Amino acid sequence: MLEGVNKILVAKLRHHGDVLLSAPLFLALKNHFPKAHIDAYIYKETLPMLEGHRSISNYILYDRKISKNSFISKIKQEFKLLRRVKKAKYDLVINLTEGDRGALAAFVSKAKYRIGFDPEKSGFFGKKKVYTHTTRICHGFRHTVERHLDILRCLKLPINEEDKTLEFVIPNNAYQSMKSKLEEAQINLKTFALVHPVSRWLFKCYDERKMAQAICYLQDQGLDIVFTGSNDPLEIAMNQRIKEKLSDRTNVLDLSGSISLKELGALIDLSQILLCVDSVPLHIASALKATVVALFGPSSEKTWAPWLNPFAIIVKEDSFPCRPCFMPGCGGSGKSDCLVSMPVSKITDALSKALQLKKRSQNSYAPKEEGLITLS
Repeated sequence: MLEGVNKILVAKLRHHGDVLLSAPLFLALKNHFPKAHIDAYIYKETLPMLEGHRSISNYILYDRKISKNSFISKIKQEFKLLRRVKKAKYDLVINLTEGDRGALAAFVSKAKYRIGFDPEKSGFFGKKKVYTHTTRICHGFRHTVERHLDILRCLKLPINEEDKTLEFVIPNNAYQSMKSKLEEAQINLKTFALVHPVSRWLFKCYDERKMAQAICYLQDQGLDIVFTGSNDPLEIAMNQRIKEKLSDRTNVLDLSGSISLKELGALIDLSQILLCVDSVPLHIASALKATVVALFGPSSEKTWAPWLNPFAIIVKEDSFPCRPCFMPGCGGSGKSDCLVSMPVSKITDALSKALQLKKRSQNSYAPKEEGLITLS
């Protein structure tokens, strides 16, 4: 049993979805150490994923833009953050990635307990000795949330089911902002579908023509359509091309690159259904228990599936024995055949089932006996 743990630092220097899926660890830590001050060490741009979390006291933010600075300036910024870690005098430091930066934070902290994944001969020399406790990374198919919680399991700390809750906090102003945008565009707040067909990794994306056909199905069900995506020009262009392929472009609103992550969460919560690929909106939907249909191709649904969301449906194509391959498209082409060849009918079937789930939930029916649905 860990003793004298009053200050804790958790380092999760990864992308948005990974950071959100670390949320249950903070809740579990707070349950085990209710009086502890718990901080998060994350990339600055991922702050919205954990901002407002009830178990987190403060944030140490690493701004990746410093990589554009001169070598001397970058080193100064790196040391400034490490001095802040050392000055905080943490009792427990957890590095939730295999990365060196979190390991360095653990090293300079001089914390009594320093926990991380076994580097297995990777990273800087002597990296494993930085930690007082390590756990092996599960190289099999294991959900990311469970991998995070393995850090606590290696300390013999029990994990309760209530500890596994995802938490994504949305401020009221995000809801008000999105409602205003929808009303201004004459989008019906009670009958709109949110479509997020893009990802920072474009090889995860579905065929544009087929995606447009799936969206037309939603329109046939009487739903207005709202597009979202990041401010990446490639994502904005992809959404534009899909929109141009729709047979009916009335009551269609494209908010690509123009809203915040908190506002995206508000839209997901307000929508009747979310259609997306394996990307961050999927995980936000899990936190909100929102109705979602998610398409999986080269990435693993066992590792990145909607987490504890009974209103989620996964669509995947199992006729390809090579998936999940985690490759950037077949042969490095940027196109994944397991997605390109997926029939639209499989997606429309999933959308139909998801809309039925939504209707049942609105009738105060809670599908307690139902779990995640997968269509192969």
